[in-house]
Amino acid sequence: MLLVHLTSSNNRNSVLRSGIKPRFYRQEYPKGVFAMPIIPDFYISHQWLRELKRSGQRNICGVYFRIPDEQEVYVGHYNRQHLHTTVAEAAGMIMEAKNSQGYEVFIPRKIAADEIKHIKALPQVLGWRYYPEAHGKKPCGCPVCLLKGEIKSRKIRQAWEEG
Repeated sequence: MLLVHLTSSNNRNSVLRSGIKPRFYRQEYPKGVFAMPIIPDFYISHQWLRELKRSGQRNICGVYFRIPDEQEVYVGHYNRQHLHTTVAEAAGMIMEAKNSQGYEVFIPRKIAADEIKHIKALPQVLGWRYYPEAHGKKPCGCPVCLLKGEIKSRKIRQAWEEG
């Protein structure tokens, strides 16, 4: 199964040399790597790009890698309980979902350098920000939803306080 992991373009050489290092996710899961399966819908496969850019990365690239279809992963919507299944079943679940926005796949291991097929520059305007259904809605300016220092946070917070 071919998957894509989104990372800063600054990590390109490190990823090619050492693979994708696992990160801590949640207490109930071991360390691992976030990715999305490559499905016919390019937008869904790369939907996390704009949300990841909110953390301050300028350019994000796609790291494409192949793992066995039987690889066990966790899949689900980002703010709900994840299901433990195989990567092939996870891809099917995402393709069959009524609304695939917000889904993620978590692989509980490192991705080795020899599993990486290629790294590609991506259009930097793909995906959603804040939450999948946010397009066309005014962002919340409360201190919990909008942290100081985020892009245009002062204007958003002022508009929220006024109205």
